[in-house]
Amino acid sequence: MNILITGGGTGGHLRVAQALGRYFHEKKHTVYYIGSVSGQDIQWFDNADFVKSSYFLKTTGVVNKNLFGKIFSLGKIGTATLQARQILKKEKIDAVVSVGGFSAAAASIAAIMLGIPYFIHEQNARVGRLNRLLRPFAKEFFSSYDETNSIPYPVEKEFFASKRIRSEVKKVIFLGGSQGASFINDFALQLAPRLKAMDIKIAHQCGNKDFQKLRTAYKKADIEVELAPFWTDLSSRLSEADMAISRAGASTLWELSANAIPTFFIPYPYAAGDHQFHNALFLVEQDAAWMARQQDVKEEQVLSILLGDVKEQSEKLAQLVQENGTPIIGQKILNMI
Repeated sequence: MNILITGGGTGGHLRVAQALGRYFHEKKHTVYYIGSVSGQDIQWFDNADFVKSSYFLKTTGVVNKNLFGKIFSLGKIGTATLQARQILKKEKIDAVVSVGGFSAAAASIAAIMLGIPYFIHEQNARVGRLNRLLRPFAKEFFSSYDETNSIPYPVEKEFFASKRIRSEVKKVIFLGGSQGASFINDFALQLAPRLKAMDIKIAHQCGNKDFQKLRTAYKKADIEVELAPFWTDLSSRLSEADMAISRAGASTLWELSANAIPTFFIPYPYAAGDHQFHNALFLVEQDAAWMARQQDVKEEQVLSILLGDVKEQSEKLAQLVQENGTPIIGQKILNMI
């Protein structure tokens, strides 16, 4: 069968697109991808070895734009939808799987127009606008936050393979998402001298923008740190850490949970629909994590957690997250085509 994956923009969407695409490829189906020239889609899918053909259309996001910006973005989506329609017909696509984000709009609408079986995977606790709009047209809607029809999140196997229960913190890892986060970078620098005094090691994924500044600042403060703009081997980095301080993007949240690493979440305050707050809240309400709004983060609060017993949260995470999310979702889709 010819299966098309669509959606992206950020790492959270693209990780799921990648996991499902690889699964279909391993099952001997032909995989195609439609994304956008904006965001990180090209970086992830331009030369993906499991995809026969990738298409990147000229679309941009609609959320957080003024009226004229929204009209302009919607116009681009309209043009891209016509292009996507031609691609779906040319490649004889049997099913379209959307992982959300503005990148998914054109191919999703085109699939519905052509009557092609259409599926949605929602990564966040707060359903995105596009997914909320198109959910009635989907043959199946997959979510790990749905109390009545929850399904395991598609986390790569390596995050489970290195899972372990933590009871004390000897190393902390700071994560700002795939592009870094200035607030978390600044907070890490603020906290670093006290962590050094407590003999707690530091790993820090900071994004490209602040890398040079942080490298200079850590060196000036004589603080040893594992610093990188981005890690492709995140699973091994997590396995070495005992505590994380992180944004709450969906894929990062579930990867941390799969590894059973206790986490203090600082949600990105400008995320669409405040979805990062609701992602973290899902774990906090089960006493499996901690969270504070960016403006409410207190150094002493974080230090008290670092000095405390984190075993309860680590054990709850180990029980909460199930493996095999990708094959469960993938097989359900194949059974319904």
